[in-house]
Amino acid sequence: MTSVLVVDDDQHIRQLLRLYLEREGLTVLEAADGDEALALMAKESVQLVVLDLMMPGMDGWQLCQELRTGGDLPILMLTAKGESADKVRGFALGADDYLVKPFDPPELVARVRALLRRYRIAVSQVVEIGAVHLDGLTHEVLAGDRRVSLPRREFDLLFHLGAYAGRTLTRDQLIAQIWGYDFAGDERTVDVHVKRLRDRFPEEESGFRICTIRGLGYRLEVLA
Repeated sequence: MTSVLVVDDDQHIRQLLRLYLEREGLTVLEAADGDEALALMAKESVQLVVLDLMMPGMDGWQLCQELRTGGDLPILMLTAKGESADKVRGFALGADDYLVKPFDPPELVARVRALLRRYRIAVSQVVEIGAVHLDGLTHEVLAGDRRVSLPRREFDLLFHLGAYAGRTLTRDQLIAQIWGYDFAGDERTVDVHVKRLRDRFPEEESGFRICTIRGLGYRLEVLA
């Protein structure tokens, strides 16, 4: 079963998160500070950490840094601070997402679910979107019973969009992730590759669509 560790010195926050996360079928472990969290993780298997920044003893900054030296466990920072400098510092230390108190519990649950999904994809290197299966290790693509051969850039683009299904990705983000920061082309390259993917994977057969978000980029949506 998937376990989430909530590290916060506020007992009421821990209880609130336990209530909502357990409703989602997740196992919730609790720690009041960084030292207690590390001691608990030495005994228990944890798949994600929800981490408050301002705590006595070992604070969230220190714990985040400690966790990152030991692996790539997903970390969601939870804090009363909303300044952009704190967000930048948190991401620089290796946090995967950031939520400011007071927060909407359903939003936190959604972010936890998204982080867990991306973590499983990163570990397994497999993306399932609708009727399409992509293997990141072999670069094999199955659309139902049909094997599809994709050029490398198209595969990488579809894999990335599928890994972040439901989330809008800007053209700049896609270029940086797929083509690299030193890419000499322009945004139209993304548009051309998206058009090719749409032609190869009709919505009614593939079970997903790639939506254009005007002025921003694209979002892959899995059809019900």
